[in-house]
Amino acid sequence: MKPIYLDYNATTPIAPEVAEAMMPYLNGFFGNPSSSHFYGRQTKNAIENARKQLADLLHCKPSEVIFTSGGSESNNYALKGYAFANQDKGKHIITSSIEHPAIIEVCKFLETKGFDLTYLPVDSTGRVLLSDVKNAIRPDTILISIMYANNEVGTLQPITEISNLARMNSIAFHSDCAQAVGKVPVNVQELGVDLLSLAGHKFYGPKGIGALYIREGISLQKLIHGADHENNLRAGTENVLEIVGLGKAAELAKEKEAECMKHEKGLVQLLRKNLSKISDVQFNGNPEYCLPNTLSASFKNFQASEFLRLLKNVAASAGAACHTDSICVSPTLEAMKVPLEYAMGTIRFSLGRFNTKSEIEIASHEIIAVVTNLQREEKKSKKNRERNKYQ
Repeated sequence: MKPIYLDYNATTPIAPEVAEAMMPYLNGFFGNPSSSHFYGRQTKNAIENARKQLADLLHCKPSEVIFTSGGSESNNYALKGYAFANQDKGKHIITSSIEHPAIIEVCKFLETKGFDLTYLPVDSTGRVLLSDVKNAIRPDTILISIMYANNEVGTLQPITEISNLARMNSIAFHSDCAQAVGKVPVNVQELGVDLLSLAGHKFYGPKGIGALYIREGISLQKLIHGADHENNLRAGTENVLEIVGLGKAAELAKEKEAECMKHEKGLVQLLRKNLSKISDVQFNGNPEYCLPNTLSASFKNFQASEFLRLLKNVAASAGAACHTDSICVSPTLEAMKVPLEYAMGTIRFSLGRFNTKSEIEIASHEIIAVVTNLQREEKKSKKNRERNKYQ
């Protein structure tokens, strides 16, 4: 029996419909999209169809979508591209302290190039406060980058409200939406973003493909130089096979959005209800503004790595990494000020469209059993320590 997969925020399996759509471009349609002959036109048409499928999901123009190698490249292009193209207007950028490394590391790089970064704190639920955004804005602020959904605890940020602040101050706004697309509605018109990053493998598409939404009129300095692919914005012969897969994944996401949200929310509620029976457990994230598929649970005085090792039939992710002489708590949990005794035992359970109620019941039973055994061993160890202290 394979472990029950509860790590959909790390990656999703390729949907059968996506694999089927990709197959002809693995076996038959091989032309270079830049070629004007029959073979090139076949693949060029496939790319433009995928671009339209993604634009329909995001509610934007197809011309505002370019394909990249994934979320990391999209984030790099958005931040570096905008910063370098607009540095004559200012060098101040605002982001949050709980961004993905694909944002944080880019920001650190930009600091070495003379840019000034402000890293906003979050409240105890992992949410950025609008007042903090407003207070951080300066005359030389040119860009704000705040993720829509946090990958660890699932908290959703007030993107529309932040974009309104940005627009009022003539500041460009970017959002890393890798964890949001396919899980909650992502409408660029309603969100008000100027730049938006996504990754195919987070919503049942293939790995190694992503996209960047660039609002019409936004100027970026090129990240990859070469020929004039992707409207002369991103050089390199297009990855037709995976672009087709991304397009189909976007089409499915739009079709199944309401159904999947309802399904995943119900399963998360069941998992939370079951795990609430455990003593000394706390749940992290914002209870109102949160991804429907994500549950971050912290078990007091446990080490996440040991906990996961004992979960033989459940695949999940840790919120803390334990080393020989220290415990490295994630920046997100640290920013949320989760007490260390809970943070070190944090597990992220992220569910998806292929999970079932039966799986959640089985997983809950094993998780509770592992916690019960660990708590029993901890009590026994504590008694032995107290006994030895008086001997």
